[in-house]
Amino acid sequence: MFTNSKLSKAVRLAFAFGAASSMLAAGAVSAQTETEDEEAKSEKTERIQVVGSRIRTDGLDNATPITIISADIAKDQGLSTLGELLRTSTVAAGSSQLISALSVGFVTAGGAGNESISMRGLGANRTLVLLNGRRAGPAGTRGQVAAFDLNSIPLSAVDRVEVLKDGASSLYGSDAVAGVINIITKKGDGSNVTVNLDQPFDSGGENYRINATYGKTFDRGSFRVVADYNLQTELARGDRDYFACNERMFYSQSTGERTDPIDPRTGDYHCNASQYGVWIFNYAPGASNFLPGIKAQYDYDGFFQQFDRPTFDSLITTPGPDNISVPNGWYPVSYDKDSDGWADADHPFQDRQSMIPESKVASVFMMGDYDLTDSISAYSELTLSQRTTEVNSFRQFWTANLAANGYIFGGTVDGWDGSVGFMPVAMTDHSGNKTTINYSRYVLGLEGALGDWNWDISYQNSYNKGEYDTAVILNDAMIMAQNAVYGGPCAGATSPVSGKSCVEVDWLSPDHINGNQSQQVKDFLFDTDYGQTSYRQQTIDAYITGDLFELPAGMVGVAVGGSLQQDKLNDIPGEATLAGNLWGSTGAGITRGKADTKAVYSEFYIPLLQDKFLAEQLDVTASGRWTDVSTYGADTTYKVSANWVIGNGFQVRASRGTSFRAPALFELFLEGQTGFLNQTGNDPCLNWAGRLDEGTIDPRVAQNCQADGVPADYVNPGSSMTSITGGGAGVLEAETSVSKGIGLVWKSPEDTFGLSADYYDVVISGQVSNLGGGTVIGLCYRSENFPTDPLCSQFTRRDGTAGDYGIDTVRGGYVNVAQQKVRGTDFMLTYQDDFDFGSLRLRWDHTVQFERSFKQFPDSEASQYVGDVGDPKHVGTMSATLNRDEWTYTWSLRYASATDDYQYFANGNQTTYRGQPSTFVAEAPTYILHNASVQKEFFGVDVTAGIANIFDKNPPQGSPAGVRTAGNSILYSQYEFVGRRAFVNLSYDF
Repeated sequence: MFTNSKLSKAVRLAFAFGAASSMLAAGAVSAQTETEDEEAKSEKTERIQVVGSRIRTDGLDNATPITIISADIAKDQGLSTLGELLRTSTVAAGSSQLISALSVGFVTAGGAGNESISMRGLGANRTLVLLNGRRAGPAGTRGQVAAFDLNSIPLSAVDRVEVLKDGASSLYGSDAVAGVINIITKKGDGSNVTVNLDQPFDSGGENYRINATYGKTFDRGSFRVVADYNLQTELARGDRDYFACNERMFYSQSTGERTDPIDPRTGDYHCNASQYGVWIFNYAPGASNFLPGIKAQYDYDGFFQQFDRPTFDSLITTPGPDNISVPNGWYPVSYDKDSDGWADADHPFQDRQSMIPESKVASVFMMGDYDLTDSISAYSELTLSQRTTEVNSFRQFWTANLAANGYIFGGTVDGWDGSVGFMPVAMTDHSGNKTTINYSRYVLGLEGALGDWNWDISYQNSYNKGEYDTAVILNDAMIMAQNAVYGGPCAGATSPVSGKSCVEVDWLSPDHINGNQSQQVKDFLFDTDYGQTSYRQQTIDAYITGDLFELPAGMVGVAVGGSLQQDKLNDIPGEATLAGNLWGSTGAGITRGKADTKAVYSEFYIPLLQDKFLAEQLDVTASGRWTDVSTYGADTTYKVSANWVIGNGFQVRASRGTSFRAPALFELFLEGQTGFLNQTGNDPCLNWAGRLDEGTIDPRVAQNCQADGVPADYVNPGSSMTSITGGGAGVLEAETSVSKGIGLVWKSPEDTFGLSADYYDVVISGQVSNLGGGTVIGLCYRSENFPTDPLCSQFTRRDGTAGDYGIDTVRGGYVNVAQQKVRGTDFMLTYQDDFDFGSLRLRWDHTVQFERSFKQFPDSEASQYVGDVGDPKHVGTMSATLNRDEWTYTWSLRYASATDDYQYFANGNQTTYRGQPSTFVAEAPTYILHNASVQKEFFGVDVTAGIANIFDKNPPQGSPAGVRTAGNSILYSQYEFVGRRAFVNLSYDF
């Protein structure tokens, strides 16, 4: 770096007061001879630049709340990734974050294995991530790429992370709505090799990391190189008992005893997961052995015969041609409580499903700077990263397209008779995906000084190339093989879309249903779809900052700058996806778009008072930005902050700012993604008459359902509906928001205690939201303008053939909704002192959320999420560090308060199971995790060893009918999935 501006080259973590948890100290002194004036200037407090301002200050008494997270926390707590480190911050812990475990079995933004941060729960695309103060471009796969993948930068390269817990769009651009995360990398001299080992007490989910770094500072500059390899091994469902096959977890309303059926195979409560067998549908009321919900299951291990379970023949009360008849070895299940317990839904494939997928990340980070002259310095950064994530899974598949009404009729296949429909539901482990992300980012820049003014100009280019290989079932092959049952063409024929040679499938064979299909059948029905995503972001940013003039209270500072940015997204799904040839899976079209953004901004720092009564310091910072986006248009934003240092260690700070976020590329140009939704829970007209009698449906909804021709006896849901989602180009408007905050800071005169409390209030108007198919349908039937409400034209119903009045197709997509609002307070308390027994440091961070609400439309009732599972009202962390006789002892905990989702059910936690009044569990108790570690140097090797999750805390357990689970473990990022684990960090400097 150039020498005469004396930019800091060393950072020391210090006692945290108020929002900032570190102070920045002045760096190296110039080796050149200085004039007396230069010496006088060098004696002034070193002025550095912190996140949240372009103006260089002394870094103390910030007007906006900033938390600085040291990378040493990762070593002390056994954290392996940058994402894990950031989730220790309460601004992230208050809402469920996208972690790799939650990208298994769900289509998530950025694709499988992607990890991002959503500050305050406002969305990852409203949280700006900077790397050394400059943008870090998006990374991931599939069309919904908009956020930085935290896997792209190695944790070993990180020195600290500055978290600005306040909106900053007026300085940094539209995606800084919720705040800014600035990742600061290590600098200066030093060579090091570090090995991290993370071993759970139970096998599965191990993590291994090795990295090496070399840094050198010389007379006119410095450089550093970091190479890192991280292996996260797979944690499969079968590796942990708490992910075992899910039970119903129903309890008697009167006694509190479990009402789940018992599985006689195990003597324990029945597993109620993905059942396989033959589903039976009644098309003739004369079938006397037809019972509601009845299914046929094969006696694979002889258990049914051994215990003399009823057969279909034994259920016949009146002989007749309509009665169900099945081949030997098939038994009826799922028609009463006892037979529910006999139904086998615990397939071995389930245990192989990834809970935490295997991920391999190799990365290189390089940075350097060189003084071209005494007043101009050049700098550069280069990041290269490759991540490979493999997800194993399983699924059901069935013949949903046979015959006119969709089922195999009795008599079509030998041994299966009766005026009923037979739908074989088979299992397969041909499910999952492999994702490869190649990410590169380089920065070239110049910075310099013009007298007391500093300037900076930089160019950033990030490029993401992702490939996603997805196991799929081919729709045309399924239809062809199903039609072959009725004599359709097969032998010598090829499927019309995929061009595969037809193979006859014995749909009702026990082996097929049990997942043991022949290789020929697999080759015909199954395939792998290869998609690819690219995203390029280029940014030119330039600014100049310095002092304008001096007021009695100090110098008026200013920063003026501008930026040019271009974003390009191109997502091309695989051939089968583009051809619409997927069976039972999400489909999509090509998502392609480009946006050019230009902006100018300015910031002013105005000191108003200094060294006055009740005003040791009072200053105001104001900033404004004009932004023009090619895909939308132009708008302006501003922010005003006030900082009042009262005296005796007390400080008050306040801010108010606006934001403007143009829709992201995927929100504009996402093409034709299709998926499937269950009728139950998404069709408000299902059993509308019965629910009207129960008082569990809005009378207006029931009235509109009846007017739509849905009969009162529509109580059995038909096959799933097709949901289509697309972008909102030409329709979407930009989001606007207002962010307000006020805080109180106190630090003791002896720098022993520090305390801060910061209130935040963010309101987003016109928020861009993906209106799902279920929401479209629900809003239509709740509308006073039914059926002319525009949303009512977004879906179609079936005509009632075979009694199916369900939704056929529904179209959702990205629209502007009314409002999202968050309010709360961040607290921090620190203590540090020296004693005879050593140096002790304590820190407590706590966030209480008052409101996190969402309004769909201006006249909608706001939905309140605080207290929901995944959105605890209280979250916090506590840590204690003792340094004694060259040993360092660290203890930490993090916690989340109790939550529940009962507000989403008409009768709270009450339900019925087989006519028995029962309750279910959709709540999580207060959850606390403890960690401990010890650090000491031995023969030049720094050793840190510890135990994470000391008390082996499992995820809270819930009923799958009430809350999102894997097994019965509630799936949200606040909870620990791996279990107790030991970790060790070995570091050697040379």
